[in-house]
Amino acid sequence: MDYGVLNKLRLEGKLCDAVIEVSGTRFSAHKAILCTSSSYFCSVFTGSVHAEQQEHSVPGVSADTMRLLIEHVYGQDLEVTEANVAPLLEAAVGLGFPRAARACFDFLEARLRPGNCVGIWSAAAPCPGLRLRAYGFILRHFAEVGRTSPEILGLPLPQLCRIAGDDELNVKEESVVFDVILRWIAHCPSEREAYISVLLPKVRMSFLDPDYFRHNVMENPVVKESKECRDLLMKTRRFLQNRLVTRLFSSFTSTQHFLPRLPHAVLLAVGGWSEHGYVAALESYDVRANCWVGVPQDREEPRVYHGAAYLGGFVYCVGGRGEDQFFSSVRRMDVATLEWREAAPMHQRRAYVSVAVLGGRLYAMGGFDGHVGHSTAERYEPETNQWSYIQPMNEQRRDASAATLHGKVYICGGFNGQECVFTVECYTPQTDYWTLITPMNRRRSGLGVVAYGEEIYALGGFDGTGRLRCVEAYSPPADRWRTVRGMPKACSNFGLGVLDDQLFTAGGLETFASTDCVRSYNETTGRWSKFKRMKYSRGALSCCVVSDLPNITQYTAPRKQYITSHPN
Repeated sequence: MDYGVLNKLRLEGKLCDAVIEVSGTRFSAHKAILCTSSSYFCSVFTGSVHAEQQEHSVPGVSADTMRLLIEHVYGQDLEVTEANVAPLLEAAVGLGFPRAARACFDFLEARLRPGNCVGIWSAAAPCPGLRLRAYGFILRHFAEVGRTSPEILGLPLPQLCRIAGDDELNVKEESVVFDVILRWIAHCPSEREAYISVLLPKVRMSFLDPDYFRHNVMENPVVKESKECRDLLMKTRRFLQNRLVTRLFSSFTSTQHFLPRLPHAVLLAVGGWSEHGYVAALESYDVRANCWVGVPQDREEPRVYHGAAYLGGFVYCVGGRGEDQFFSSVRRMDVATLEWREAAPMHQRRAYVSVAVLGGRLYAMGGFDGHVGHSTAERYEPETNQWSYIQPMNEQRRDASAATLHGKVYICGGFNGQECVFTVECYTPQTDYWTLITPMNRRRSGLGVVAYGEEIYALGGFDGTGRLRCVEAYSPPADRWRTVRGMPKACSNFGLGVLDDQLFTAGGLETFASTDCVRSYNETTGRWSKFKRMKYSRGALSCCVVSDLPNITQYTAPRKQYITSHPN
């Protein structure tokens, strides 16, 4: 259909058999064209009452909005903007213009922000996909949404209850939920103070800091005035007192407010070895429950000194070595089905390989094939399932480590066949070029490298004579390394990832053996903390962070049987 010709006829008023009047403005059109694009006009012009009527008035729609809809019907691109999306969406949904409504929904989805996500969620009922994504955005960014969004203050009670009680609400501290509830009540206190007894049980009370509970919850005037809250407050007080002594959950764990929420991301530990042999088990760290969980996958081939990365719904296990061979093969696990399949192999065998993800692509750098070390690097395209060489690095690196930050790949340290090195280089995909930058302060192989905050962290490793506990961080703008508080124990070849704005190390090789120890570093406090040990002691493993899982419960502790509370 030539919409250009039809639109020209419309503008010239030729063959038009309909006039749409809105807000004093008249638009000539063709009934057949309107009927094919709008369920409302199809009903109007084919119904017995208005079938022969040429003029039709549409109330509640502005002339600008109707002009955009009619021009869209006649083949023109719909010009959706921040200023017109609300009235345009309302009219498109109300008048049954599905293509126009879809364009508005796509526009809104691309612009989900803490300040508008609640309104989009409320308005997106006709589009379940957008509504689901907006709701997921609220859950994931709840701390910022609850603190800054004016829209959340207008939510009806049932919707706020749904959000505050959701297992997948992403909050590191339950005090955030309580503070948002108070903010919502304070917006209209005379009407809402009575709802505190309905909302307070949505807070996971057992995860509140005892001092915060005592001073901010129990002493809150709105809470104190509610007789319905007293029983919950007494149970929580006894529970928190008991937890300080035993650090165990009490008999109240069957109720929702004493169960941890689900995390939005987990740390997966893949492969490795211990004194008892190679470890094939896949473990997931549930940061909310402080618990490691065995993931029920089909058994993966044991590997050590490999790389693991998460990309596009798959966990990739790259290179590495087995008991008697060095691998060029790549395996990938579908995180939804937990099934492993072969991906295209690399061009070279690479144990002690460094891997990184950037721009939807997977990078494998350096390594050792059993005979020689590599300075070569390869890049994997998931869409084509193909590896291709990129520019080689400036020097051979095996047992190095890599991370990405602001569009560049950084690889640090390693062993060059003669000695452990402290050199660092970064790769720019746009130029396919490696640049040597300021070296680290210590020689390191078997180190951990990760982007944390706005810096590249280099942790632990081996300097040729012994394992290290020292840590340093690199600032790209300053091209300078600074010293960071060292790890509690010297360690190399551990797993590494960032969860909940904390840097986690898992397993690794300590002085004489592998370990199951898990620790985290918080850059805000500058402190290291010890967390729940892994199920298996393992070194030479690889870890990756996996987020937004559709089947998150397969990677987390069963909430009804949850026992351990906070870090030991």
